Amino acid sequence: MGFSQTAYTQTPATGNTQLTQQVAELRSQGARGLEKFLNTYAQELKNPSPQMRQALDTLCQQRDCYASKLYWYTDLEQALAAAKASNKPILSLRLLGKLDQDLSCANSRFFRVALYPNTEISQFLRDRYILHWQSVRPVPKVTVDFGDGRKLERTLTGNSIHYILDSSGRPIDAIPGLYGPLAFLRQLITGEKAVKKYTISQGAARESFLRNYHRQNLASIQRQWRADLAKLGIQNPPRLVEISAGSDETPSAPMAGTLAVTKMRVESPLLQNMTPAINNQAELREITDYTTWQRIAKLYTADAKLDNNSVALIRSKRFQANNPENLQRIVRNFETAMALDTIRNEYTLHSQIHQWFIQNNAATNVNVLNQKVYAELFLTPNSDPWLGLISSDSYSAIDNDGIRK
Repeated sequence: MGFSQTAYTQTPATGNTQLTQQVAELRSQGARGLEKFLNTYAQELKNPSPQMRQALDTLCQQRDCYASKLYWYTDLEQALAAAKASNKPILSLRLLGKLDQDLSCANSRFFRVALYPNTEISQFLRDRYILHWQSVRPVPKVTVDFGDGRKLERTLTGNSIHYILDSSGRPIDAIPGLYGPLAFLRQLITGEKAVKKYTISQGAARESFLRNYHRQNLASIQRQWRADLAKLGIQNPPRLVEISAGSDETPSAPMAGTLAVTKMRVESPLLQNMTPAINNQAELREITDYTTWQRIAKLYTADAKLDNNSVALIRSKRFQANNPENLQRIVRNFETAMALDTIRNEYTLHSQIHQWFIQNNAATNVNVLNQKVYAELFLTPNSDPWLGLISSDSYSAIDNDGIRK
């Protein structure tokens, strides 16, 4: 069946129906189908209508795809088949909620603004990777009703991670949480090279290569950590994150929230009010000295610089004609938070992941590895159905603690 734009130029109802049919047809063709759509509707996509954006989001299976132009598989087997056919690695995103919905978890929303629309990243992903996403579990949502017709909708807790897989689905590396655009691009480049070297190795040499790769990367992180401290004149390094795998205590949502600075800035006002029994100064576990992290992050401001395409997307989402807020200030604050997230994720979370690969500890299967990441790194284990939002030690004075079924 040929692809035609003709019907879309008819009446709105007829055009939308035809557009929906075309999207379904092109979705089955993978990235080639997306390219056909982009070429056919190039003029309309310069200033896309809500209907056009929705059609493109459905085709890509990603919210705001008009800005990133990336095709995502939601079936891992289909992604594996595409990877084998194209001889490309897979970038597999695991998140709370769904990537094609506005209210997915906070970090995945930041990916859609800061990373995927970035011109260099978008091009690199289209050229070098097969993209796949999978929802770990629904994302908790909260609506604050102000009683005068105004409502505030947000998500709570949750984190996201990108896995770099070979064409058989074997995890090669992972990028935990939010990184700045330049830092994220470096991870993608390094990961693609690692997959190629792993693939051309044979037998036992493959696993030996992978352990050495992670051993070298872990040593590099440790050297960079010491170098950063030396630049700041710090003699005694602050404590990095210590995560106990043997603890039976269920992590609280605020504790998990401290692992992602950018996300925490959005969610912390809501989390503090939902868990009044927690003393945020005394009982929230400090990962390391926050002031020191901020000083280190200033060394990496370039890694978190947003490009014009991302800034334009922020403007379209946040700044309407009646909103006088300063775009430059919002962007600067976002970049500062991303720089802090980047170095904390690399020095703490990624270091632990490298260690797991060196030990071959649950790192051979992406699903097993993902369970370990969410339980031990993100502190949101599958064993806790409430994601740390309910404490057995606090009293809410609400029937059944507010649980409704």
